[in-house]
Amino acid sequence: MSYLINIIRGFCMALADSVPGVSGGTIAFILGFYDKFINSLNNLVFGSNEERKESIKFLLKLGIGWIVGMVLAVLILTNLFENQIYRVSSVFMGFIVFSIPLIIKEEKEILKGKYFNIIFTLIGIAIVVLITYFNPISGSENVVDISNLNVGLVVYVFVAAMIAISAMVLPGISGSTLLLIFGLYIPIISSIKSLIHLDFSHLPILIIFGLGVITGILLVIKLIKLALSKYRSQTVYLIIGLMLGSLYAIVMGPTTLEIPKAPMSIKTFSILFFALGALVMIGLEKLKQILESKKV
Repeated sequence: MSYLINIIRGFCMALADSVPGVSGGTIAFILGFYDKFINSLNNLVFGSNEERKESIKFLLKLGIGWIVGMVLAVLILTNLFENQIYRVSSVFMGFIVFSIPLIIKEEKEILKGKYFNIIFTLIGIAIVVLITYFNPISGSENVVDISNLNVGLVVYVFVAAMIAISAMVLPGISGSTLLLIFGLYIPIISSIKSLIHLDFSHLPILIIFGLGVITGILLVIKLIKLALSKYRSQTVYLIIGLMLGSLYAIVMGPTTLEIPKAPMSIKTFSILFFALGALVMIGLEKLKQILESKKV
């Protein structure tokens, strides 16, 4: 039973990681296994042999579900994202707006009485807004072309992957949102889709991206574990700020498409799809209660 439940957890994380909006880390947080997830990643790198074995067992189960979820998402998301950007973005906004109260509820004892730490929320908002506002790709026709490798592109993709995986692991801004900001979301998703169809033309850039992901995990996991254990209140307030700031990133998301579109407006916002995103988050909260009743 625990094997199936952890596969479902990984599947849910992959669906979140594959689209801009909510990170896989946020899903782990909402479903109540985030600390176990972080400790497993940490023990995989820095733990004893016994801890490493237990971590491998847990992460392998998550990994199976994650791969299945990512493959399914990639096969359907590329065209959907291009053709229905405003509806999809409305769903993402529903994810974020309704996941924030769930996180506050989960961490209410940590947040209560420490309202001065709201400064970290403001910092989180500022980080995402500034990254989005000053993004050189956003709103221009100079989208990232990954078909012609050069040193500058290799460094750019590697660093972007490091930053994106840090966001995917940390509850808050989605790593896919950051890839969207960096102008790499569609190119990377399209490359993965090509690989699934046995087209290896973009394999080199995916290897570079993968190396950046591994490096990012190694660099950030110890820092996240320390922050959550010693500075949990400040970290959670920062996470909330990152999530609030990512609403602006999603509004500006259409400008980073291969054929840029206007930022989301009141007219292009879909309340129906926003409500759909809300229902998904409510459903995940219910799933968490079921998982907790199973004690896995």
